[in-house]
Amino acid sequence: MINKKYRSKYWIGQIHLWLGLTSGLFVCFLGITGCILAFEREIEDATQPYRFVNSENRPYIEPSRLKAIADRKVPGKHAHSVGYEKGKATTVVYYAEVPAYYWIVFINPYTGEVLKVKDMDQDFFRFIIDGHYYLWLPPAIGQPVLGTATLMFAFLLCSGLILWWPKNAAASKKRFSVKWSAKWKRLNYDLHNVFGFYMTWILIFIAFSGLVMGFQWFARSAYWVTAGGKSMVQFEESFSDSTLVGSVAGRKPAIDILLAKTMKENPNYPGSIEVHVPDGPKAAIEVALNPDTETYWKADYLWYDQYTLRELEVKHSYGRFAKTSFADKMMRANYDIHIGAIAGLPGKIMAFCASLVAASLPITGFLIWRGRHRKKK
Repeated sequence: MINKKYRSKYWIGQIHLWLGLTSGLFVCFLGITGCILAFEREIEDATQPYRFVNSENRPYIEPSRLKAIADRKVPGKHAHSVGYEKGKATTVVYYAEVPAYYWIVFINPYTGEVLKVKDMDQDFFRFIIDGHYYLWLPPAIGQPVLGTATLMFAFLLCSGLILWWPKNAAASKKRFSVKWSAKWKRLNYDLHNVFGFYMTWILIFIAFSGLVMGFQWFARSAYWVTAGGKSMVQFEESFSDSTLVGSVAGRKPAIDILLAKTMKENPNYPGSIEVHVPDGPKAAIEVALNPDTETYWKADYLWYDQYTLRELEVKHSYGRFAKTSFADKMMRANYDIHIGAIAGLPGKIMAFCASLVAASLPITGFLIWRGRHRKKK
């Protein structure tokens, strides 16, 4: 007979148990892959020297010329963007969904020397990202599966906190520290409860930001709450006036003019400048300026008519950073929150430790359940 005082806690415990058993493997997988991805950039910088060049006191080679160099290395594919950053190799990115491909050509921006031609479909971290987001399945299948597991995990964090909450002052003494000298059953119990409690406050941000990426309904709901009841403005593509195609004959390529304009307006820019190559006569040209390349959320996205070079106004959140609302900033920062980068290196360390604990919770939880199950038998 269940004591009425603890009946609600009993049923929360039952839901916690069965949701944990259902989603455990997926949560463990997400935790392990999250650990690997926590220091992706630092590992790449340490192991891929072709990403760096010595800074020189002379202008960069124009993007159209670097694109032409890269085109010869990746024939038959359309360049997506040309990116510049002081002390770094210029990246000419080739990306498309149909037919699917993703290549990056690394070039010295002062000499035009090709440093590396990389098929990102063969990249280790790209492989891990596909697993972390889609379970290496088609996105329409893998994303809902892992999104549902993340939703379960978010509930597990909340219910776990309720179950962790001590009944009295005497019990609270055992909730904040691991008894390392105890037998393995008690040690396993402490690892699950104590580490779970401390990391819940980080994991809840990781889980919620994962849900924003996993479900459109969750992203819209989160935006609605942070915007005070306003709906999110969906991204819409900007267009150039294609009736002016003939008016630019003999002019320098628009991407060269816009890069020169951007660098003149932002001398000694500390971050990255990325010029997107228009994929057709109607397309606008995007110029992205990111002042902090360790994160993404502070970037300015400027859109230009490729014929008049006039800046185009946008209503969605991917325009000038200064014009975005608080809710827009939160949506922009979602990925940086997810990987801990929003708090710099300490944030990444916390995200790594939290992901490690997340991977362990289904294991320690299963061992607790198995021990109690055997005891009942």
